[in-house]
Amino acid sequence: MDWTQIRSAFEEYDVVLVPDEDTPEWWAGAPSVVQDDYGAFWLAARMREGNSPRGQRGYEIRILRSENGADFVHVNSIRREDVPIIGFERPSLIIEPETKSFRLYGCGPWGDEENHPWCILKFDDIEDPTNLDPKSCRPVLQPSPKARQLRRNDVVGYKDPFVFFTDGNYHLFTIGYSRMERCYHFMSKDGICWEPVGNVPAFDVGGWHSFFTRPASVLPVGIGYFFIYEGSHPTWYDPVYNIATGLAYTPDLLTFVDLTPDEPLLRSTTPGDYFTWRYSHWLRVEDEIWAYAEVACPNNTNEIRRFRLPMTVAR
Repeated sequence: MDWTQIRSAFEEYDVVLVPDEDTPEWWAGAPSVVQDDYGAFWLAARMREGNSPRGQRGYEIRILRSENGADFVHVNSIRREDVPIIGFERPSLIIEPETKSFRLYGCGPWGDEENHPWCILKFDDIEDPTNLDPKSCRPVLQPSPKARQLRRNDVVGYKDPFVFFTDGNYHLFTIGYSRMERCYHFMSKDGICWEPVGNVPAFDVGGWHSFFTRPASVLPVGIGYFFIYEGSHPTWYDPVYNIATGLAYTPDLLTFVDLTPDEPLLRSTTPGDYFTWRYSHWLRVEDEIWAYAEVACPNNTNEIRRFRLPMTVAR
């Protein structure tokens, strides 16, 4: 692949969603996008404020709808106090393959005030995302209750799911947090009861992503899949939040070849303290690949941008 040509294609973008305040630490991000059978696009995004303790700033999962994939209209809000939960991170929105109902996953600290590990959450399926019920939120993947008491690398929390359906099964790639953030892979027949598959972790740290290595998106490419991952290096400024994006290939969702081991494929092209380009969702739209991502702005806010990559460049 011609990485220079691909990076050049990502220099142009549409701004899809901005934070509610143009103030540092206020972010609009973590996009999850689906296109329904009528051609409309639906976006689930995490809205974040900058005042609460870190890890508790995601105040809303916002649902938006668009006819063209760029101009979105706000149609629903799932607020943290309505669940209730102390904060959200990345959502994952899919269309159930048989019933065509919408299914929303989320994540956040779940439980009482003293014991609230990060869990993967699910809301009840619904025909119309404008009617999602916040009270239907329940955990579907939780760490072992004893994990925090052990002096091993046991996962103490799961967060930021990417869920998709292929070959008769639901797949979940998620961050498993122990002493670092790494990629974990689960599979399910119903999208509710999950079992681990493959290696643990599924795709490991290394090279430029030796601090964090996290799953972002999976894109079918005919024979196999592109695995879009993200990560950071310990020498970077604030590597917990200064996240860049890389690309791997997998023929079977079990074995992976890192295509960008030496440097990230994508970083924010706008100047500022951060070059964050993360939480991306990639999908095929006619003869293009569209990528929606949370990207850093010069004033330390983050916004959601849409990028369009011609298939001729991706080959």
